[in-house]
Amino acid sequence: MVGCMPPTDGILRVHVLAGPTCPVVSVPPDPACADGPVDGAEVAVLDQGGGEVTMLVTDADGQASVSLPAGRYTVVPQPVDGLLGTAPPTEVVVPAQEDAEPVTLVYDTGIR
Repeated sequence: MVGCMPPTDGILRVHVLAGPTCPVVSVPPDPACADGPVDGAEVAVLDQGGGEVTMLVTDADGQASVSLPAGRYTVVPQPVDGLLGTAPPTEVVVPAQEDAEPVTLVYDTGIR
């Protein structure tokens, strides 16, 4: 159709991790102690006015994604049972017609 606007949706991707996973930090870091994915973490996506647009739930790899109109959003991680610290809210920009860089959210396991 002549005069149609191109799609302006982009993709928001989140990656949710929890760490530390080992009680002792070593130098160089032990790859077995890397932060691990959080399965089933809920992350609210809010618009600029603070209204909830959607709720994402991470998969076994700690990842989730959603197609959204281009613009600014805030991702707000929700508490996860068994983890002490909830990752802080993060402001993101979803670019039109492309994937945004994944947003990495890190929860605290409480391991010391």
